[in-house]
Amino acid sequence: MSAPDLPAVTDATFAADVLGSDVPVLVDFWATWCPPCRMIAPVLAQIAREREGSLRIVSVDADLNPLVCRDTGVMAMPTLDLYVRGERVARVVGARPKSVLDAMLDEHLPAPART
Repeated sequence: MSAPDLPAVTDATFAADVLGSDVPVLVDFWATWCPPCRMIAPVLAQIAREREGSLRIVSVDADLNPLVCRDTGVMAMPTLDLYVRGERVARVVGARPKSVLDAMLDEHLPAPART
């Protein structure tokens, strides 16, 4: 699994898809040449399943979308930005364990129902 398995957002669609979203959005800034980006892809897929309906996870290919990376200050991959009501409320840089990502999400979003 890799970031292309997540819905793609581009320079042209970032404002509508992320900033204009009614649902919180976790943006995965990644690159094809980035091994840590590939490492976290299964974790992001699991989080997307666990938080379906309350969180949207999208990807931005940093090499193909330099404007949004510049405008958001992304300097390294992977970078994960959490947007709530169009505002960035959290950023995680680098591959982190699922527990770190869950803690960041829980701080800003309602916790998902555990089954």
